Amino acid sequence: MKLKIACLQTDIAFGKPDENIAAVEEKMKSIMLSDKPDVIVLPELWTTGYDLTRLDVLADEEGKRTLSLMSELSKNCSVNIIAGSVAKRTEAGVTNTMYVFDRQGELLHEYSKLHLFKLMDEHLYLNGGTEKGLFKLEGIQSAGVICYDIRFPEWIRAHTVNGAEILFVVAEWPLPRLHHWKTMLISRAIENQCYVVACNRSGEDPKNVFAGHSMIIDPWGEILAEAGTEEAVLTAEIDLEKVKEIRKQIPVFEDRLPHFYL
Repeated sequence: MKLKIACLQTDIAFGKPDENIAAVEEKMKSIMLSDKPDVIVLPELWTTGYDLTRLDVLADEEGKRTLSLMSELSKNCSVNIIAGSVAKRTEAGVTNTMYVFDRQGELLHEYSKLHLFKLMDEHLYLNGGTEKGLFKLEGIQSAGVICYDIRFPEWIRAHTVNGAEILFVVAEWPLPRLHHWKTMLISRAIENQCYVVACNRSGEDPKNVFAGHSMIIDPWGEILAEAGTEEAVLTAEIDLEKVKEIRKQIPVFEDRLPHFYL
């Protein structure tokens, strides 16, 4: 199976959900007219940016606004959407939550960021998730993780050992650690013999400049497409047969000895 992927690397207006939602909706419709991808991927916290101190006001109550918009867009455009992540407000607090929709507008999965990044004070304003990011997209076992999660290879392996062939990463990764971003994404692809589709944001907020450089990487670690630092729509076609071929050629998963690893 082949899938055409489009990553929407966009700037995010700090703490302005209405502005961001309107901009993303317009850009997504434009992508469907020009590129007609099978999957569109958005970045992390694309409705609010890292305006953490005001998330109690800005966060989407139970994700209702995001769910409604993304369901409508995926159905009307007949496209799968990895809807980045948004701040979701619940009675228990706010989570950084990814939503995944199929072409019929049905919610396939939601995943809340497990690893909170203390250097950006996430732990002070967000609740960590508790579930894996596994879902099936077009019948293909896939997984979604958020930004800091990629620094935990054992968390990524928890998904690929359960069959994930595509790893979707959504992020607000800062420019000073661009080398880490690129190196870890390539490593996660090679060691897990999977496609990595990573959508980062561009631009800056009051405290950070972001790296952009969204990437689509094949299971050999080869970069199929890479954006620069500016706003961009990054596209590439992936062939899922390649995952099966590489996992058969170098049977890493068959040769694992997990009882030695703890």
